[in-house]
Amino acid sequence: MLTLVPLGALRLAVGGLLLIFGLQWLRKAIMRASGLKALHDEDAIYAAELAAAKAALAGRRPIVGDWYSFTLSFKGVVLEGLEVAFIALTFGANQRNIPLAAIAALAAVLVVTIAGVAARAPLALVPENTMKFVVGVILTSFGVFWGAEGASAQWPGADAALLSVVPAVALFAAALVAVLRRIVRQPIRAPPRSTQRVSS
Repeated sequence: MLTLVPLGALRLAVGGLLLIFGLQWLRKAIMRASGLKALHDEDAIYAAELAAAKAALAGRRPIVGDWYSFTLSFKGVVLEGLEVAFIALTFGANQRNIPLAAIAALAAVLVVTIAGVAARAPLALVPENTMKFVVGVILTSFGVFWGAEGASAQWPGADAALLSVVPAVALFAAALVAVLRRIVRQPIRAPPRSTQRVSS
């Protein structure tokens, strides 16, 4: 079915979706890194989620023993799997080999599912703020790359241009963090009072 969709339209749609998600993540990561937004306290978030999980009703299903944990894990794994599937299918469309890309996407979803089941350590061990910054940079870079290709732009070096797009987005984001940090640190000055007296 994907072979019926024009390649340019597919690239534009996938690029637009990646830009939407990537810019949202990157904006929040830049604001947190610059001090305009509070950093996530992973320990507190984990404690709150753990308390909510313990307080949730233990619903059982014929196959699944803990329905709450299954639903929570399923949402995260599906989201990550879909992102990987979009990327794999777009690369396959670039190479004019959709069947191979579909197999790769299914394999990617399987790998992410297995990784989701295997990773049982609390998220407090993962530097979430840094991870979101990196993910935001990568998603934004791929969104810019495929969105531009979908709009009939030609990148010098084809797919190898990503090796320059990703660092460029990362440097721009880091520069924004540096500028915003200076703005946050500067004290707010009150406007000077007028020395002229108003005549009665």
